[in-house]
Amino acid sequence: MASQEQLLAIKGAKVLMVGAGGIGCELLKTLALSGFQDIHIVARDAVLRFRSNISITPYHVNVKDSRFNVEFFKEFDVVLNGLDNLDARRHVNRLCLAADVPLVESGTTGFLGQVTVHLKGKTECYECQPKPAPKTYPVCTITSTPSKFVHCVVWAKDLLFAKLFGDKNQENDLNVRSSDAANSLEHSEDVFECRKDEDIEQYGRRIYDHVFGHNIKMALSNEETWKNLNKPRPIYSKDVLPEKLTKENGDMEKGCTTDDISAMASLGLKNPQDLWSLAENSRVFLEALRLFFLKRVKEIGNLTFDKDDQLAVEFVTAAANIRASSFGIPSHSLFEAKGIAGNIVHAVATTNAVIAGLIVIEAIKVLIKDSNNYRMTYCLEHPSKKLLLMPVEPYEPNKSCYVCSETPLSLEVNIHSSKLRDFVEKIVKAKLGMNFPLIMQGASILYEVGEDLEEDMVAIYAANLEKALSELPSPVTSGTVLTVEDLQQEFSCSINIKHREEFDEEKEPDGMLLSGWVEAPVDKDNNKPIRNSESTSNALPAEEILDGEKDVEIQEIPEGTETVTGKKRKLSEVSEGTSTNHSGLSDENRSHNQLEKLDVDDEDDELIISDDWESLTKKKRL
Repeated sequence: MASQEQLLAIKGAKVLMVGAGGIGCELLKTLALSGFQDIHIVARDAVLRFRSNISITPYHVNVKDSRFNVEFFKEFDVVLNGLDNLDARRHVNRLCLAADVPLVESGTTGFLGQVTVHLKGKTECYECQPKPAPKTYPVCTITSTPSKFVHCVVWAKDLLFAKLFGDKNQENDLNVRSSDAANSLEHSEDVFECRKDEDIEQYGRRIYDHVFGHNIKMALSNEETWKNLNKPRPIYSKDVLPEKLTKENGDMEKGCTTDDISAMASLGLKNPQDLWSLAENSRVFLEALRLFFLKRVKEIGNLTFDKDDQLAVEFVTAAANIRASSFGIPSHSLFEAKGIAGNIVHAVATTNAVIAGLIVIEAIKVLIKDSNNYRMTYCLEHPSKKLLLMPVEPYEPNKSCYVCSETPLSLEVNIHSSKLRDFVEKIVKAKLGMNFPLIMQGASILYEVGEDLEEDMVAIYAANLEKALSELPSPVTSGTVLTVEDLQQEFSCSINIKHREEFDEEKEPDGMLLSGWVEAPVDKDNNKPIRNSESTSNALPAEEILDGEKDVEIQEIPEGTETVTGKKRKLSEVSEGTSTNHSGLSDENRSHNQLEKLDVDDEDDELIISDDWESLTKKKRL
């Protein structure tokens, strides 16, 4: 039974929910049933059917939209996250820090889940510990010698989809030229440009024949490559499909909304778990391409793959399966391909409901300012000493965090060959998660974006993007300190530049190496990370942020990978057989524990798993 203080806090609170997926839907229901009166989100009608007296304000836009700035976040008493990706989580974390609004973060994957409270200056922020980077693959494997279906998915998503529907100027290995003089004219132009004299079906077939036929044929000409590998077979549209396609059960010409556009629906394919034949994959490929150019032509040139974009998932699934067929790799259903492409570990409704309840419990504590009883709570798949929920006191801010503690970063880069564009795209946006960056060297502005910029300044900054770092108006040299700000997030950081001549193309494909926030301060005597405000004698056992294994191949990490604290383990192996010694552990025994932090970019991601919970739960429990 809630106390009078809690009831008053609940009724007077203005709450922002971000995300309405697996956790979000359960959370919205729980908030409504708990008595919250003023909720802002993206879902509304279903809840109002059973709680018509409450105010729910919906927003049907991305949380990174410029209208959701720091001033907007300051309107709320608490922010509750039910997001599905790392980028959006980082963005909300920074806005909450800038607005000084408490954030309750959550995540689930299968039967596992957790809830954490982030309060500026008192607990660690979402970015105080680095998140595992997604598995990357050598370009040569993706483009030339795929051996797993995940290689085909990455090729279809990051190369083909991006080339056809994203930035046309990007360079990749898809536009292979023929050395045959008879074919030189055909392949001297940009293959991916639609010609004036061809319709969409002709264009689609030409793309099909190029990437699945011509490119494979050219790859086979290098006999040395295939001495110890199975040779792929070129696939041409005429060998798979009739010369003139006819749509089945097609109703796409009647003018539907973008959300309704589907190649599967157009072709009468209903079950996403069916395995399509080569002909069916080929039809989906051509139909999806046709629909993009027919119904979504205004988006072409700016699209990036989104796992929630049905047409994009259909196109990538079909393209990956056709390529897999060429290389003798088993095909996968759309359901499976979507999981791989979107890094999805499918949710369990019960876990989402439990986590939603825990979010509300922590939100109520935040509202009544009961900071002594904030908890990070973990939901386990298997009970440990009859406990399925393991509460832990939240950690204090990490003094080495570049987000909330403003610790400088370091970047190794070849200042002569790397352009400012490389720095902006690969570091500022991809690594640091900034949306509207401002880059300065001292008082000189090297780059800026914004709607209020004068045309001449836009031209200057655009020109700067194409210059090497050392050739900028204010040259970047080894030892230069760059200041990077995001005006929307009201976030800034400093980056120390260090020149480096060469990089390993496979291990360091970006040609740059960013570091500086990877590890917390270490107690040299005991080789333990030190949590702030803790003495070295009472420090928690050594902890390392590990690349968590996932249920999808795209994050695949070989078993047995050694780390400072032990071997990485699969999610299913972690909670089985764990035991909690409620009498307490000695410092010596606790030093052998390992803590794994797994960041899964599925519908609701991040988890922390421990070999022995006593070291984590020895503090106060709920």
